[in-house]
Amino acid sequence: MNVPMELNLEQQFNLKLYEEQVKGLNLEQSQEFLLEVLRQLMVKDNMLKHLLKQV
Repeated sequence: MNVPMELNLEQQFNLKLYEEQVKGLNLEQSQEFLLEVLRQLMVKDNMLKHLLKQV
């Protein structure tokens, strides 16, 4: 399977928005933000695994 490793235009735009958001965060806020993003990625991973098991 050939998985694309590039971001599409919408993803690039969203990444730029996140970049602007995190620029003003202090260390504690940055750490909280990072942990929340990681939590969401783990939830997404769990959902994908669950969906793939159903196929």
